[in-house]
Amino acid sequence: MMDESLKQFEQVRFQEDLINWYNKERRTLPWRMNQDPYRIWVSEIMLQQTRVDTVIPYFENFMKLFPTVEALAKANSQDVLKAWEGLGYYSRARNLQAAAKQVVELYDGVIPAQTKLLGNLKGIGPYTKGAIMSIAFDKPEPAVDGNVMRVLARILNIDADIKQPKTRKIFEEIVREIISKTNPSAFNQGLMELGAMVCTPKQPMCLLCPVQSHCVAFAEGKVQELPVRSKAKKKKVEQHAVLLIYNNEGKILIEHRHKKGLLQNLWQYPMFETKSQQLAALEEQFTEHYQIPVEITEKVGNLKHVFTHIIWELTVYTAHTHLKQLPADYMKFIHESELNDFPFPVSHQNITKAHLRKK
Repeated sequence: MMDESLKQFEQVRFQEDLINWYNKERRTLPWRMNQDPYRIWVSEIMLQQTRVDTVIPYFENFMKLFPTVEALAKANSQDVLKAWEGLGYYSRARNLQAAAKQVVELYDGVIPAQTKLLGNLKGIGPYTKGAIMSIAFDKPEPAVDGNVMRVLARILNIDADIKQPKTRKIFEEIVREIISKTNPSAFNQGLMELGAMVCTPKQPMCLLCPVQSHCVAFAEGKVQELPVRSKAKKKKVEQHAVLLIYNNEGKILIEHRHKKGLLQNLWQYPMFETKSQQLAALEEQFTEHYQIPVEITEKVGNLKHVFTHIIWELTVYTAHTHLKQLPADYMKFIHESELNDFPFPVSHQNITKAHLRKK
């Protein structure tokens, strides 16, 4: 497929048209100030599954708090998660800090400029590795994400399903073949920028495209048909009860998600999976699950939160307990004024905003 797609492709002209456009039209972004591999690395991790406009303030704050690999490596993990709070996909933050520790321990705090060594760091997959190698170190390595696959699928009229893992290999081979060897940084960023600004998933701005003359899909009227993407699997729906539990001192109960899995190491209000909305049944289920006797006072609202593969449907209740000694050290009572000191997932941040007592 690659040979057929590239047979009529004017590689040098394409490189020139793409790089010239990128150099003139690229957005001013805080991680593009220089080629510091640490800044580029952090930005690429943050940009996974997240929009640029959302990332910018998080990136700037993160750089103030953890300006170097060494600073991130020695930081308190709760501080790192707090800085990431609201950005989602928290395993990215945990892996980023783990990799920073690897860099300090194995490479004296210097991010390796060798493809294999970089790829061995925690949380650095093929795309991130290629992005850092090309942008920070000017190495002609492919950085293939959804944007790049969409752009090249249209330009080269490739109808392979981009949801299939093997398809990424096809595009990586193509990029390795056509990437500019003299300016791989601008080439890869140009493809990314083109996908973000012009060759968008819906209503691409083909008349403004700097590489329109190279695009087979445009010439054949097939832009809207590409890329081919199989339908995503239906998301699993989980129903949970969330309890806002106050003790006799007016403090609220929170728990640490210390176990591995979704939202690990964040804090939350106690919650458990259930389909029941009968208060007596919920009290019994909660006491069995947490070993804490409670009296549920009322239902205060509903909230839905969508993850990549799961949907949480949360029903929120207020409750009271006379318990003074908690049965586990991963739970604690705190004043509501202290809530901002703990990293919470977005779903529970939204509960705080909507349903906590107004002091």
